[in-house]
Amino acid sequence: MINLLAYWAGFEGVLNLFRYITFRSVGALVTALAIALVIGPRFIGFLRSKQGKGQPIREDGPASHLLTKKGTPTMGGLMILIALTVSTLLWMDTGNGFVWAALFVTLGFGAIGFMDDYDKVTKNTHKGISGRTRLLIEFFIAGLACTWIASRTGTTLYLPFLKDYGLALGMFYIAFAAFIVTGFGNAVNLTDGLDGLASMPVVIAAAAFAIIAYLVGNIRFADYLGVHHVPGSGELAVFAAALIGACLGFLWYNAPPAAVFMGDTGSLALGGALGTIAVVTNHEIVLIVVGGLFVLETVSVIVQVASFKMTGKRVFRMAPIHHHFEHLGWSESTVVIRFWIISIVLALAGLATLKLR
Repeated sequence: MINLLAYWAGFEGVLNLFRYITFRSVGALVTALAIALVIGPRFIGFLRSKQGKGQPIREDGPASHLLTKKGTPTMGGLMILIALTVSTLLWMDTGNGFVWAALFVTLGFGAIGFMDDYDKVTKNTHKGISGRTRLLIEFFIAGLACTWIASRTGTTLYLPFLKDYGLALGMFYIAFAAFIVTGFGNAVNLTDGLDGLASMPVVIAAAAFAIIAYLVGNIRFADYLGVHHVPGSGELAVFAAALIGACLGFLWYNAPPAAVFMGDTGSLALGGALGTIAVVTNHEIVLIVVGGLFVLETVSVIVQVASFKMTGKRVFRMAPIHHHFEHLGWSESTVVIRFWIISIVLALAGLATLKLR
């Protein structure tokens, strides 16, 4: 919106700054951060007054959670979505379809998460709506977005470490891309089990993909690095920056001891956002590296369930794997900070694939 006003004014004088994605990205980050910080106290108070007992806590989880987290309100992801959406609309190029696609998936997944959170709070259970129903709706939303994106970017899966080389998957690519978006939505959801555990790795991954989007969207940088150029994808750097600001603002209130949980409303939306950026920039495989922490959390659940069904034994003391380390005696803050460090290392590894070709 601000960029549109600058456009009407002819980008004259200081308004010329609004031509630059870098300037608008910084503006989007600061705006989203400010919105989240300002609305946080009243919003949390509103959630607390409406939810009563707060988010139901798993009885089979670590005993400390029942004592320290009971009564904490959930659906804090709405703070993230409000800050992200308002900031993005203010600073984006409104004619860029890729940003609209990212917003569509983010808000769509957020709506699914909201319904799930609402069901948990009103029925005082941690189960929520049917997992199968949720996945079908998620895949439908992701499929619509990925079909539109593929019509602009093609149906080739580009591989890291190889210069502008990929596999032509045809229509199968759309199913694969939708799987990536849906998978990461649920991967972030599984990771969101400790105060600050999901939000900071999302910030780290979003920062990495803000860089990737900017480079892929710039033909000179793309040619120099040997990556596939996607015209218009650089605008997603603004969206990713707004995502970073919104998550940092939320983390201010989610830091231990958390005053609010993001719930599925936030975690599904954040994962879907990351997945969409990866699809637009043709860096789906790199997302698996950058978001490796989320992949690890998901794999730990799959392994645990498969092992128990086939052998009756558990591989981990509890899944997702962050709870396993809690059962080993690690404090919550130790788990969270060490997982943040892992996220930083993985993000750097993902960025390194841009040059190692």
